[in-house]
Amino acid sequence: MGLAAQVDAWLTAHREQVIGWRRHLHSHPELSHNEIDTTQFIAGVLTEHGLEPHMFPETGLYVDLGPEDDERLGFRADIDALRVEEVSGLPFASRTPGISHSCGHDIHTTICLALACALAEVDLPFGVRIIFQPAEEVMDGGARDVIEWGGLQGVSCIYAVHAEPKLRVGQIGVRTGAITSAADVLRIDVTGPGGHTSRPHLTSDVVYTLGSLVTQLPGLLSRRVDPRTGTVLVFGQIEAGFAANAVPKTGRISGTIRTQDIGTWRTLEPLMRELIDAVVAPTGCEYELSYTRGVPPVMNDDVATAALAGAAQSVDPHAVVQAPQSSGGEDFSWYLEHVPGSMARLGCWQGSGPKFDLHRGDIVVDERCIDVGVRLFGSVVERYDGGLVDTSTL
Repeated sequence: MGLAAQVDAWLTAHREQVIGWRRHLHSHPELSHNEIDTTQFIAGVLTEHGLEPHMFPETGLYVDLGPEDDERLGFRADIDALRVEEVSGLPFASRTPGISHSCGHDIHTTICLALACALAEVDLPFGVRIIFQPAEEVMDGGARDVIEWGGLQGVSCIYAVHAEPKLRVGQIGVRTGAITSAADVLRIDVTGPGGHTSRPHLTSDVVYTLGSLVTQLPGLLSRRVDPRTGTVLVFGQIEAGFAANAVPKTGRISGTIRTQDIGTWRTLEPLMRELIDAVVAPTGCEYELSYTRGVPPVMNDDVATAALAGAAQSVDPHAVVQAPQSSGGEDFSWYLEHVPGSMARLGCWQGSGPKFDLHRGDIVVDERCIDVGVRLFGSVVERYDGGLVDTSTL
């Protein structure tokens, strides 16, 4: 029996237990950097199956399987939840008010847990490392902490999946090159002396300045950046004033700037400072820009992606579909700055009824996608040969 078949057999025998893990994780979500109970639960499951988890200094962990090789095949799951109220109505819905696994990280974690436990019963010809990463949902991502803590040391290639409620269960979306986008956060605090709305000429109008920034910056940016890069600035928050007849002294706008091009991403902060200067200067107000660099695009390696596509096709010849590039950010990108790898979109729509979206409190995923993910990764392990595969499969 081949390795993938052994993983499949283990999954068939333990499916009820695996679903129980997922439902426990779903019911007990924890926010980024606070995944204490989640980490302990994962460690407990791994230990029960004869494995020795290695804890990160704060939260999260990794586990090694197989021989102590200098180079290991890596897999990554993210374990944190979101500050989103769950309204799914599921019997195992979040028990923590205002927090939920509305991005599918409980699915990713369960897949990697099942993979680790299945591989614990297999005679592996090479080393495998499975990383349970904290804090994916915050800028600039827990992946950088994992790398700093040595979690990527010895890993020569790494894979991940992300739940995709736009694809039906069984479909696996692959893409060579950028599959996500860079995402930065900017906050602009505007200040002026304040004054009376009957005498705007005697003050500097903070509200007018904020309005000018909100309406002009996206247009100015579109004339300075190649439109083919998919660079988009959107403001989601604006705060100013307490009275209709008073010009406030302070105001703030916050938003995100996203781009599909990594070269453009590296130029955005100085460009935004130049454009903000140009808009604010005539108003007489002052401003302070807080610019938080987020994550670069996830750049899927062509060879690793071909290997992933081949593994998916071995599970189901009709599984592979071409994934579009998302405007969302994903800190798996930091791993791919160091080693080759690939992330796939894992279909989790049941095939009928509404298609939910990520980061919504009413999202419901089809748990059959867990089987698909485990089998996909099992096939990757079976087929792994250092990533040297025929890229013509894409």
